Amino acid sequence: MSSPSLEKQTSPPDHPTWWHRSLFPVRKAIIRGLAIIMPPLLTIVLFLWAWNIIDSYVLGPVEVSCRNLIVWVIGDFRDDATIQAEIRAAPTVTQDPDSSPQIWTADDGVVLSKVNKTWIPKEVVDVVESNPGTQQPQTAQAYYHRFVQVQYLPRYLVIPAFLIVFLVALYLLGRIFAAGVGRLIWTYAESAIHRLPVISNVYSAVKQVTDFAFSDSEIHFTRVVAVEYPRRGVWSMGFVTGESMLDIRNAANEPVLSVLMPTSPMPATGFVISVPKSQTIDLNITIDQAIQFCVSCGVVVPTNQQQPKPVTGLVTAQHIQPDTPPQGDGQPAPPEPPGIPQDDQPSS
Repeated sequence: MSSPSLEKQTSPPDHPTWWHRSLFPVRKAIIRGLAIIMPPLLTIVLFLWAWNIIDSYVLGPVEVSCRNLIVWVIGDFRDDATIQAEIRAAPTVTQDPDSSPQIWTADDGVVLSKVNKTWIPKEVVDVVESNPGTQQPQTAQAYYHRFVQVQYLPRYLVIPAFLIVFLVALYLLGRIFAAGVGRLIWTYAESAIHRLPVISNVYSAVKQVTDFAFSDSEIHFTRVVAVEYPRRGVWSMGFVTGESMLDIRNAANEPVLSVLMPTSPMPATGFVISVPKSQTIDLNITIDQAIQFCVSCGVVVPTNQQQPKPVTGLVTAQHIQPDTPPQGDGQPAPPEPPGIPQDDQPSS
């Protein structure tokens, strides 16, 4: 018969297991790290995405147009037949047959270099070959485009100049189309866009987002309230924008508020309802906290509105106390057997 000390009873680990308990601090630290790094990281990614769009669809075409214009103005392309005629007519041939590409000094004194049966100034070829870029040019046009990009349109000058011109253009557009004839022209242009069947829907959605993000006309919210919408028992958060219309107030026989009901996760879109003041509940949160709550789809709850979490896993002292105090040997006293009450016992 085995002794009790040698008997080892193995019981399954409590839930959560020790593995989960040991990994919980690591997991919690990783989540906190993500919460810290994600907002600035997403902000940087958003700005980089916007800059890539501007670079691809605005700066890129403008840069190519300027480069084509400069090449058209300063370009010196000479046909191979013309140069070969000059070489044959020259009394002394100064062509270097061992050089690659071939070099020839024209009658006007310009030193030329041959690129695919086209002669261009040797200065252009030397500059491009010292700064070929990501891909070696193969044609005379490509040599000149690379030459203009290196000599006249370097990136460190193009980007600041473009930003200055872009901001000035935005300022002028804002001044011109803000009022007067420009505003009237813009209104007619928007009405024409709204008549287009598919483009009008996309334009309207994009305009709502841009108006919310870039419009200088602010909606002054007075406070944040909760209303039973869309039915009783279901509470929705809204922003009070002011008093509602007089006819609605007269029909309700009490003050009526205009409440903007935002939609998640884009508060830029929403709708306005008129609610009796007695059917609203003022929420003790700020406008910024309400917007964060809406954008996060209810995940980010203001600190003063968070519900207390239930405390679990704590064992109080009275749960492990014995029913009877221990005696001298440390063992609890056995319960007294039921008997006759002391008052009813016979006297000796």
